Amino acid sequence: MIRRLSVLCLALTLAACATPYVQPPLTPPAGFTGPRIEDAPAGRSGAFVVQDGARLPYLRWSPADGEPWAVIIALHGMNDSRAAFRLAGPWWAEQGIETWAYDQRGFGESPGRGIWAGEATLTTDLRTVVSLVRARHPHALVAVVGESMGGSIAVAAFASDQPPEADRLILLAPGVWGWSSQGWLNGTSLWFASRLFGDRAVEPPEWAVRDIRASDNMLELIRNGRDPNSILATRFDTLSGLVSLMETASQRLGETRVPTLLLYGAHDQIVTPGPMRRALERATGSPTLRTAWYPDGWHLLDRDLGAVTVYADVVAALRDPAAPLPSGATGVLPHLQADPDR
Repeated sequence: MIRRLSVLCLALTLAACATPYVQPPLTPPAGFTGPRIEDAPAGRSGAFVVQDGARLPYLRWSPADGEPWAVIIALHGMNDSRAAFRLAGPWWAEQGIETWAYDQRGFGESPGRGIWAGEATLTTDLRTVVSLVRARHPHALVAVVGESMGGSIAVAAFASDQPPEADRLILLAPGVWGWSSQGWLNGTSLWFASRLFGDRAVEPPEWAVRDIRASDNMLELIRNGRDPNSILATRFDTLSGLVSLMETASQRLGETRVPTLLLYGAHDQIVTPGPMRRALERATGSPTLRTAWYPDGWHLLDRDLGAVTVYADVVAALRDPAAPLPSGATGVLPHLQADPDR
C-alpha cells in the first residue's frame, strides 16, 4: 500500500511539472519588410531588426579610416549585454577590424529580458545578424566571436545544417557545462526546479559570489555588476535552457564547419576544466578546431588584465587560422589531461 501511494505521489508530482517556458518568436508588426540594420542616431543605440521584427540593440566600433578588412559579430555571455566587448572592440578597431556586439534576445535591452529565448531562436537571430553584416561589408572577412554562453550559441549555429555565412569562429571559454557534466544531484535538482518553480528568479548564493571569480580585472567586474543591463537574478527555466544549450555545444564542438579557435584560461572557475576536457575529447580529430591555453587567463578572457594578448591572438587567427599565435599559446587538451583532478 505504501509503495502504491509513493508511486501515485510521484506520478502526481511529475504531472504537475510544466515544461520550462521559452519565449516565443514575435509576430512581425504590420508593414514589416524584413530584417534590417537600424543605424544609431545621436545619443541612442542602433539595432538589428531580425526575422520576426525583434529589435536587438548593438554597439559598433569601426576603424578610423577606410573600410575594415575584417568584421566581428560579438556574442556576449549569460546575463551580460552588448557592453561585454567595450574593451575589445576599440582595440580591434585600431587593427582595422569592425566589431558589432548586440544584445541577444532575453538579455540587455532586447525583447523578453530575463526569459530564455531557446536555442532555435538564438541561433536564427545570429544567422540573420551575420547576413545583415555581410551585406553591409561584402568584401570583408566575417567572423563570429562568442564568449561563454555566446560561444555555446555560436557552436550550436555553426554545427547545424544552416551555419551562418561567416568565415571564422572564435570561442572565448565557451559554455560546455551541459547535462552530461552536471552530475545527478545538480541535474535532477535543476530539472525539477525548472518545472515546478520555472519563473522564480534567484541570485547566486553568497558563497558563489565570494569564492568564484570570472576575471582578475576587479574594476571591470564591478562595472559589469553595476551595469543596469546586466541581469543579477536568473529564472530556473532560463538556467535549464542554458544547460540544454551547453549540452549541444559540448556534444557538437567538433562539428563546426569553418576554421575555429577555442581559447581557455587556466584559472577559469565558471566553465571548469572537467566539462571542458570532456567537450574537447569528444571533438578530438576535428579538422576545423584549434585551441589555445592561457596560463594566466580567467573566464572573461577579453576583460582580464592580460586581455591584449588574447586580442592579438584573435587578430592573427583571423588573418591565418593555421599560423602560430603571437602569444605562443599551445593546445588546451594536453594541459587538462595532464591534471585530471583539476
